[in-house]
This record gives sequence, structure tokens and C-alpha cells, in this order.
Amino acid sequence: REFMPHMILRISTLQSTSTRRPVSLHRSYRLLAPVYDLAVRRASRAARAASLARLPAHAGARVLVAGIGTGLDVPHLPPGNDYVGIDLTAAMLARVPRRERLALVRGDALRLPFADRAFDFVVLHLIVAVVPEPARCLAETARVLRPGGRAFVLDKFLRPGERAPLRRALNALSRHVATRLDVVFEDALAAAPLLAVESDLPVLAGGWFRSIALVRRAPATSSSSTRR
Repeated sequence: REFMPHMILRISTLQSTSTRRPVSLHRSYRLLAPVYDLAVRRASRAARAASLARLPAHAGARVLVAGIGTGLDVPHLPPGNDYVGIDLTAAMLARVPRRERLALVRGDALRLPFADRAFDFVVLHLIVAVVPEPARCLAETARVLRPGGRAFVLDKFLRPGERAPLRRALNALSRHVATRLDVVFEDALAAAPLLAVESDLPVLAGGWFRSIALVRRAPATSSSSTRR
């Protein structure tokens, strides 16, 4: 397969074009890097493993791990695929365990430096509710997925119509420090009409965290375009 050399070449020329993020959020994750694993690993290990068990093994699949962070997903990635991990923060990437067939890139999940339909799978663990524009994150995911490809989301979301006054109040601070607490997944998904929900399971904190599988549908073909 020629995927990795071409993708890495493309990445190296584009990774400096990432969208500017709020300085406070970028700084926060740089400072959190040394303690991030202690805070998150134990709580999320089982949910990560279950989500990533849906990836095939020894299939030569092209897999993007968006927001790879310190690499807590890496031990659970099945062998025999080509992986690209992308993260905004160099301090996080420096802590990712190295392994064969895993390329690491500093870049932005809101402006992915990859070609359309470049991946068979996208992993979105604890990233959709972290970025300032969740809808754009999902739209970019749809863009880089091939038709029939799948995305696996693990994050905290409000349900449509859920008031959650305490979470919404805390969001004013948390969104600038570590993560958003006000994201309604269904609202964000509306920006990516080619992504359809295959499964949606509550996994942590009484269902606040959800493990969601999405499939990328092929764009509809208009009847006029099929006429001879």
C-alpha cells in the first residue's frame, strides 16, 4: 500500500496551516500534558477499548485518530492497519507511545490536512466536545472519510432538550480550560449530513458520556446526473 508515504508528504507541507484556537485552551492542554494520563486513563480505559474493538485487525485499513492526545488509545489499536494520530498540542504528541505504522502530526481537527476520502475509519475520542466548533469537527470527519467508512465517537454530550443548568453554567469556565460541557451531539451532527448514526450507547457518568458509531453515506446522485 502506498498510503502512508503520500499522506506523510502531504501532512508535512500543510500542518502549519491549522486554525488558530483560543490561546487559553492551547496553553491549558500544554500544561495538562504531564498529568493528563493520571486524570483520564483509568476512567476511560474500558470505554476506549470497547470502542476501538470495532476496528478490524490486519486489514490494512487507513485510520485517523483525531485528538490523539498523549496516546491513551494507542494500546487498544488493532495491529495491521496504517494509523495517523493528529493533535494540536506538541506537548501531548511528545508523550504518545511509538509503534510501527503510526505517524504523528501536529494539526487541527477543525481543518484536517488530509485529502477528501483519505481514511477508512476516524477515531474521535474526547475531542468533539473539546474543540470550540464541534459541528465543524464532524464536518471535517465526513470529508476525510470514504463512503462506507466509519467514525467512532466517545465523549460527553447533552441530549436534545436537556436543560442541565449546572453543566451549562460551568461551561463558561470549562470551555476555556479543558472541554465544553454544553455540546448537544445531535445539533453538531446536523453539520455533517453524510454521517449517519449506526449505534449510540451510554458508557460513563450515567449516560452523560456516549459511545457513538457513525457511517459515512455516499452523496445522493440526482436523477438528472444519471440521464444519458
